[in-house]
Amino acid sequence: MSLVTLTINGRTIEVNEGVTILEAAKKLNIEIPTLCYLKLQDGKHVSCTSSCRVCVVEVEGRKNLAASCSTPVAPYMVVKTNTQRVANARKTIVELLLSDHPQDCLKCQKNLKCELQKVAADLGIREIRYEGEMSTTPTDYSSVAITRDVDKCILCRRCVSVCNEIQTVNVLCPASRGFDTIMSTAFLDPLAETNCSYCGQCVAVCPTGALREANDEDRVWDALEDESKVVVIQTAPAIRAALGEQFGLSPGTNVTGKMVAALRALGFNKVYDTDFAADLTIMEEATELIERIKKNENLPLLTSCCPGWIKFLEHNYHDLLHLPSSCKSPQQMFGAIAKNYLAEKMEVDPKNMVVVSVMPCTAKKFEASREEMEVKGIRDVDIVITTRELSSMIKSAGLDLKDFDNEEFDNPLGESTGAGVIFGATGGVMEAALRTAYEWVTGETLSKVDFEPVRGLEGIKSSTVKIGDINLKVAVVSSLGNARKLMEDIRNSNCEYSIIEIMACPFGCIGGGGQPFIRGDKEILAKRTEILYDADKNKTIRKSHENPMIKKLYDEFLVETNSEKAHELLHTHYEPR
Repeated sequence: MSLVTLTINGRTIEVNEGVTILEAAKKLNIEIPTLCYLKLQDGKHVSCTSSCRVCVVEVEGRKNLAASCSTPVAPYMVVKTNTQRVANARKTIVELLLSDHPQDCLKCQKNLKCELQKVAADLGIREIRYEGEMSTTPTDYSSVAITRDVDKCILCRRCVSVCNEIQTVNVLCPASRGFDTIMSTAFLDPLAETNCSYCGQCVAVCPTGALREANDEDRVWDALEDESKVVVIQTAPAIRAALGEQFGLSPGTNVTGKMVAALRALGFNKVYDTDFAADLTIMEEATELIERIKKNENLPLLTSCCPGWIKFLEHNYHDLLHLPSSCKSPQQMFGAIAKNYLAEKMEVDPKNMVVVSVMPCTAKKFEASREEMEVKGIRDVDIVITTRELSSMIKSAGLDLKDFDNEEFDNPLGESTGAGVIFGATGGVMEAALRTAYEWVTGETLSKVDFEPVRGLEGIKSSTVKIGDINLKVAVVSSLGNARKLMEDIRNSNCEYSIIEIMACPFGCIGGGGQPFIRGDKEILAKRTEILYDADKNKTIRKSHENPMIKKLYDEFLVETNSEKAHELLHTHYEPR
């Protein structure tokens, strides 16, 4: 690829042909504001519509200002990003956006995290010069997972790009024309009446508060205030890898102990680890995998931990619903065990126990609400909040995560292995399953428990793992767009895998739709991943089937894997949608 020499603000730089002015400026640490521009997944341009025009610059020889996000560099181009003409144009553009934007920043969930707010502040906008009619659209509260406040939409089309190009769910699209244009669903249907997977990736990329998780903080506060209830909370593996970022800690800071202490300070009766239920999931899922391989039927086994992926499957692949594992996710397994086994031990009526989950995922809210996620009329999980909601609760209580000393999870549902904690990283479920399946099939001790080929942030990873006489072909997939590719191969009988791990969100749970906003920053994602693998390394026990509390659970309550009791509490079914 040939190099192009150009000048930006009097500084000369060489970049590859085809690079945009915006990217060239970044190499010189020259910041150009953007709103519609979005870059995710190994540098791929996901959204580059030039619709907001906030990134305009002057190019010598051109009459009009150029959108730097979509204008490629040219030899000897002379660019100016900081002239008065550029500043006035950007300011006018943002003022026009603000003239049709609700002025409720103080009560907006995106307050202080809003990109429109930041750009306006950076441009020194202190008043709105343009007044006139404001567009109004009813807020869509139909979904238990995601709220759509279209009045706050700035038509950047990021949500449309990630929904259609990365996730291939194709729920969101532009609707109407001119002043009435909005980003909406087909036929303007409520979100709950579409095939939305609730993965929350649209929420993760939305620059304003137009898309946000359905907020359940008040429900948690109400439960904590109710003295008749015993409120227990579980925290997913990925939470400890990202929560600290909400309190100014550098990415890559493990806050497990501080998080536990903060949750106790909020008033939860017991604080448990979803990693325990991840170990439990492996017990059931590995059993299921071995049985399918022996019978050579219903292969490949598709993991079922991710509710966004499962809903996507139910909508798009009715003919393949026999392939996913029947195991509930760790979140739901924990709830079922808490309401039955734990409640009995604590001498608490299950009806008076409230199970709260902290998840990196908006789809977990939907999963907890599914009709089948209950046992004998009692819901497995009552309330789900995201990482962002938890940080909001801690802050609203006047607490700072950094101030807490480390504390340990409660038992018996707080004991976990290294296999459980890596569930939060793409490939983690697969690796945990392989550790157990290897020893159960061969009867030998697995000396090297690290399965490097299934690690990493690539969207599709595959490997062949030798387990005794079996050459097990495995695949790990993150993002629904990549999942669709493999599902089409399976449908066309062009797939030789025995087990496939699938996560709806790019990069797995560490990049979930409920995590701190980072716009796909792979450096931060890599640091979050490193936290989980370091935690795995530092665990004394790194295989799910060796967890002593799991063994005790089976001895005292479940009897054995795949037992009638285990099926009643820990397994589920799927329906075409």
